[in-house]
Amino acid sequence: MESNAAIASLSALAHPVRLDTFRLLVQAGETGLAAGEIARRLGILPNSLSTSLSILNHAGLITARRDGRSIIYSAAYGRMREVVAFLLEDCCSGRPEICAPVAQSLERLACCP
Repeated sequence: MESNAAIASLSALAHPVRLDTFRLLVQAGETGLAAGEIARRLGILPNSLSTSLSILNHAGLITARRDGRSIIYSAAYGRMREVVAFLLEDCCSGRPEICAPVAQSLERLACCP
């Protein structure tokens, strides 16, 4: 992952509503959620959510697909793993025990689509 892509992803997450939205979509799994359901669960106005979804989508952190009249949003797990890997690329300085808990968490993420 290039630095610019990592910066775009991290910048997109640097707002409470966008971070909450992304975390909710990660929890929802590959089935995703419609925008109205996201707004309801987070207790935010749909027009505020629209901007957040656009920013997250532009950063590659979420995907959108049409299902009838609804647009379903899902977390982009591949990008999420790329961002985490970028952050940990030079981790540990030869001391793997420092990053062992993080590595175990990343292994659990492998189950995600």
